[in-house]
Amino acid sequence: MGLAASQGRLLMLTARKSDLEFQVQNVNQQRMIVSMAAAQVGTLYAAQMSAVNPTSQTYASELSVISANQTAALAVFQSQDKSLECVQKNLDTQHNEVQTEYDAVKKVIDKNIETSFKTLG
Repeated sequence: MGLAASQGRLLMLTARKSDLEFQVQNVNQQRMIVSMAAAQVGTLYAAQMSAVNPTSQTYASELSVISANQTAALAVFQSQDKSLECVQKNLDTQHNEVQTEYDAVKKVIDKNIETSFKTLG
């Protein structure tokens, strides 16, 4: 591969690497949003638990309803986080592959420049 082709390939790999890094940032932002929503559910759960009157006859049923709602909401958040984690791992794998190829192309360019200047100088 010639120097111009190698340089073009290097630029393409740089753009792909930047795109992957941006996608990872977006996934991290989505995971942060899910985490904040889960924290809000926890705060709401605590508020509901403190609002229940322990002397009422429906105390046990109220507690079970509140706990079931919280458990269901947290299960949704956990599944969302797990799917986002899988996406992030996939993007990290792609980034590592692109980084490896970037390093190889960079080495080829450096070697090509070194051999070209040795023959001229």
